[in-house]
Parts: sequence; structure tokens; C-alpha cells
Amino acid sequence: MSDQPTIIEKNKQAIVEAHRKGPVATFLTYTRLSGPGWLQSAITLGGGSLAGALYLGVISGYSLLWVQALAMIMGIVMLSAISWFTLSTGKRPFPAINDHVNPVLGWGWAIATLLANMVWCLPQFALATDAISQNLFPQLSGEAGLPASTKAIIVGIVFVLCAIIVHFYERGSRGVQIFEIILKIMVAIVVISFFATVFKLTFSGNGLPWGEILSGFIPDFRYFTQPSETFTPFLEATGEFSSFWKEKIVSSQQDIMITAAATAVGINMTFLLPYSMLKKGWSREYRGLAIFDLSTGLFIPYILATSCVVIASASQFHGVPQTDTVGNYNNKGYMELLQARVIAEHNASGAEEAQPLSAEDIDRLARDLPGADQEMAAMLVKQSTRKLADSLSPITTETFGNKIFGVGVLGMAVSTIIILMLINGFTVCEMLNIKPEGTPHYLGALAVGLVGMCGPFIWSKAGPELAVPTSVFGFALLPIAFITFFILVNHKGLMGEHRPRGTVRLVWNGLMVLAVSYATIGALSRLSKTSFLGVDHFGIYFVILLVLAAAIVHKIKPPKKVDQIRKDFEQET
Repeated sequence: MSDQPTIIEKNKQAIVEAHRKGPVATFLTYTRLSGPGWLQSAITLGGGSLAGALYLGVISGYSLLWVQALAMIMGIVMLSAISWFTLSTGKRPFPAINDHVNPVLGWGWAIATLLANMVWCLPQFALATDAISQNLFPQLSGEAGLPASTKAIIVGIVFVLCAIIVHFYERGSRGVQIFEIILKIMVAIVVISFFATVFKLTFSGNGLPWGEILSGFIPDFRYFTQPSETFTPFLEATGEFSSFWKEKIVSSQQDIMITAAATAVGINMTFLLPYSMLKKGWSREYRGLAIFDLSTGLFIPYILATSCVVIASASQFHGVPQTDTVGNYNNKGYMELLQARVIAEHNASGAEEAQPLSAEDIDRLARDLPGADQEMAAMLVKQSTRKLADSLSPITTETFGNKIFGVGVLGMAVSTIIILMLINGFTVCEMLNIKPEGTPHYLGALAVGLVGMCGPFIWSKAGPELAVPTSVFGFALLPIAFITFFILVNHKGLMGEHRPRGTVRLVWNGLMVLAVSYATIGALSRLSKTSFLGVDHFGIYFVILLVLAAAIVHKIKPPKKVDQIRKDFEQET
């Protein structure tokens, strides 16, 4: 760690000198010193982003490309606020929230982050295993699938690789630099892999409609109430029950538009950012760099990678009945859509109470639905990365369709595992009130990796049960975390002379209000549809209990007064 003060002072001087020389020098210096934003990019480019981008292409084609961009911009606004508070005060956010806002919010934030790290690491190991065994080395799988012993070897290799990379983070400033370079390379691999696929599609066959694609980045809220125009002839073919399919499409589009706000930035990303900046020794001089870092290291790779996946998915699946899905009643998603169509027709006939349908009746009638309904269901089924890679193979050749795409998927999974391990180390140390470094941090990081190794063996069965409570915690706490940092940034006692003023404060607060509102609407939409342990709207009840607990604790232990905050700050400095 002896090299750290020297490096920090050199970097500060470089920033001051760059500001003196002008915008070009500042841009080059900021680019060289960036880092935490790339860590954010590495975690957000995971299995969830991949699945979301795949379905976005299936359901809306190119028309909703703007949704993920808008959601990420709102997320970056709040992440910038978090960085502004942290770098202005030099305070660790967890104790600051506990002392100056509310311990329920501080501990809820930490627990939600810990839970998210543990649970979401499971599907990342499963995704990495699938990418290796299905895309990169399909010969590993036999007729009965991938043997358990082979799975164990793959997850072991992935874990050791991630553990070695995280170990660099414990080696002081030089190690952090090496760690960040590795992560930048991995993020670049993800982006280049998906970009190469789109590049190949552009110059293969009929190419891609780039005019339509570019227009998809312009916000268009028509799709909140009407389906994509591509579905019009197929809807007409379904006759009197076209309204059922229209409602399904519009509902899916609404979910995507609303819940993107709650998924673009995860609760654990809000925990990672301040601690990764403090670990690098960043202070007030780095506030401009922090915003630049998020705007480039997070926004650009995220938009490039997810947009490429949406484009590839839309080109293959949007408005195209999948021939291997039509009539495939073993496909769970496909069958559920057909069964829902049967139930809707039965209810509309008024026979629901007189003659309820049995499960066998629903299954039989679903299989007998007209071909137009069968095709609509086949168009709306969520697709897998393997299916997308296979569909690209005849166009882009097998190397691009499976190998290159597989490299991108593997890079997504591994980089996310690494960052989840890193965040878990920070979280465990903060909850134990010890310095987030050295052996304690590394053991906390390894713990989440060891849990994640179970992913390929249990996620397909235990995933839904684990995902529901984790999502509730994450979605409930995300807008609350945003509101908390909104309060902190405007806290006169904590921020002092560094609290935004005048027009800057009005603009800054206006953007934060928009971001908080966007995240809150998205979170409440998801939570209102969440059921758990047989309780409908479980997520809403959880939020109510959380708010009540915070109110009670606020009454028992009110936040420190401004004078006490200033005394504490003077003692710390």
C-alpha cells in the first residue's frame, strides 16, 4: 500500500494540470484515470441484461431501443449524486446513512446488497457454464446433457479465475490498476463480440434496416398502448380473439418500458460505486472525473452491448413464427400462452361458473387452437442465447453464430461474478464495521463465489424461489436508496460549502427528482405484481413495513443535528 499516496498525489496533479490546459487534455487525462465506471459496466452487463435485451428484440423489434438508454441515463444521474456526496465529504455512505438519515435504510441497503450478491451470482455461474458447454465447446455435452463432473470442473475453473483477478484488488494501487485493466478488457470483449455479430449481420443476406434501427433510439410512447406494427397482419389473422394477443403484447411492452427503470441499475451497484472510489483514494478533485467515468465507462459499453443483442434478436425473432416452436407443446412458455388463450375464450363465453375447465381440458383445447393462434404464441415466447446463436449460424457462419457470441456471453458472466465478489467483500466489511481491505475483504469476496458455484446445479429448480424475495428487497430498496442520497446531497450539515447552489442546484435536483420518480414507478410496478408465500402483492406490503420500521426508528433515534454533525466531521478530519 506504500505506493498509494504517491500515485494519488500524482493523479491529483495530473487533473489540475489537465484543467489548466483545456478540454482536450482533460478528456485524455480523465480517460486514462477512469475505473469505477467500468466496474459498474462489468456488473450491469450480466445475465439479466442479456435476457432483457433478448426479449426486448423479440417483443418490440427495434422500436424500444431507447428504453434501456433512458433507464441508464436516469441511473447515472443518481450514481453521479452518490459519487458527489462521497467525494465531497470523504465519508463512507453506510455509517453516514445510519447516523444522519435512518439505520433501517442503511441496514436495509446493506442487507439487500448482500442478498442480491449471493442470489444473482448463481445464474452467472450457470450462464458461464452454458456459454462454455453450448456455444464454445458443444462437444462437452453428451446425449443426456452436460455431465455433473464436467459442470464441476467448469465452475471450479471459473471460480479460480475470478478469485485470482479479485486478488489483484487487494494488492494496493498497482493491483487496483491491474484489476481495472482486466475488467476493461473483459467489458471490451463483451462489446466487441456482440458488435461483431451485428457487423456480420449488416453485410450478410438482406442486411439490417439501419434507418429503422436509429429511429428506435428516439423515445416513442405509443407502444405503451399499442403493439408493434409488425404484429398487425398476425393479429388480424387471429380473428375475434385478436384483442387477447394485443393485450399480451402491449402488457409485455409496458413491463419493459416501466421495469427497465428498476433493473438498469441494481441495488448492489449503488453500494459498489462509493467504495470503489474511496479505495482508489479519490477525493473532491475527482468529482468531474467521476461523472465522466460513469458517462463513458458505464453508459457507452452498456448501450453498445445491449443494443447489439436487441438488434440481433429483433432481426431473427421479431414478428417471425419460430417453426421449431409451433406445435412444440413441451415448450413451457409456448404452452402457457396457449393455455391463457383458452382460458380467456372460456371466460368470455360466460361458461366459467357453469362448467369450469379442468387442467386436462385446458391442455387439450390449447393443442387444438387454430394455426394463427399457434403462430402468435410462437412469436411471443422468450428465447435463449443458444437459440439466438443457432439462428445466426446460417447467416454469420458457425464461428460467428456460436463461438463469437459465446465469448460475449461468457465475458458477461465472468465479469459480473468478479464484481459481485468485489461488492460482497465491501458489504461484509461494512456490516462488521472493519476496514474494507485485506483478508476480511477477500474472504467476503470468496464467500459469494463459493455460493455462486452451486448455480449450474440448483438454479433451474431453486431460481424462482430465490429470485422473488431477492427482487423484492432490491426493487424496494433501490428507490429508497436513491431518495436517501437525494437527501444526503442536499444535507447542509454534511455537505457544507460543497452542497450544490443556485442554478446548478436547481438543475441537479430536477434531474434527481426525475430519476427517483422513474425508479419508484418501475419498482412499484414490479412489486405490485409480486406474490410470495401465497401472499399477493407481497412486495407492496414489504415496502409498507419498511417505511413503518424506518418511522419508528426515526422516532426512537432521530438523526444527528447539524451542530453535532459538524463537530463529528471536525474530529474525523
